[in-house]
Amino acid sequence: MSAINPSMADGSVLVLGATGKTGRRVTGLLGPVARPASRSSATRFDWSEPATWEPAVAGTTAVYVVPPENPALLAEFVPLAVRSGVTGLVLLSMRGAPDDDPFEAAVMSSGAGWTVLRPTWFMQNFDEDLFAEPVRHGEVAVPAGQGVHPFIDVADIAEVAVAALTRDGHAGQTYELSGPEALSFTEMLARITAVTGKPVRYTDVGPDEFAASLRGLGYPDEIADLVTMLLVRIRTGEEAHLSDGVQRVLGREPRTFADYLGSSSFA
Repeated sequence: MSAINPSMADGSVLVLGATGKTGRRVTGLLGPVARPASRSSATRFDWSEPATWEPAVAGTTAVYVVPPENPALLAEFVPLAVRSGVTGLVLLSMRGAPDDDPFEAAVMSSGAGWTVLRPTWFMQNFDEDLFAEPVRHGEVAVPAGQGVHPFIDVADIAEVAVAALTRDGHAGQTYELSGPEALSFTEMLARITAVTGKPVRYTDVGPDEFAASLRGLGYPDEIADLVTMLLVRIRTGEEAHLSDGVQRVLGREPRTFADYLGSSSFA
């Protein structure tokens, strides 16, 4: 990855969601240029408490945006950030976002330079998030059938984000990001089993059953329905295609699932 622009001041890039999967990696790559912010960081930022926004963004020139669940909050934050002197916004979106996506619209209409990242599902979901507990229990039950999907290593998303935040040439770009190979859940779990020696089986379940299980875990209805819909898109083959955003930005191939396993908690 290209070196960070040496003219950037310490703390000049506000990193939202700094304790999350992408945010903490973006923070690590930025080094002193980063101003990490979250509900538990030294720089406090809470989407549900607008009074925390202006102090967090003051003095920064760019923001890595991990959006809230409510797009109205992002639409309120973005103008505040621009008024505070922010000239660059990098938004973590998702593959399949509609053309009228309100999160993307908020940054694209901001008047600042913007970059949108649309990644596929994260490989790290298997050891850090949604699928981690099921993997530990030996069974992942989702409504993906035998569909395949090019999961992406979060480390690649972070490198692309940092390039967009710190180097010229990325303003006004939407980058579709994926891993280099489309795999089924059966294939991915077999590879995890080969590394850990602990069998993990895949069970295909119906969408309604899966959505109900998420609600039982405390997910709001809209999030349970969204996650279920995205998995059904894998099932129907709509998510099998590869994207070239990593190659375009970083000039190399994305990390493979084997690369991820070698650097994950499974290793």
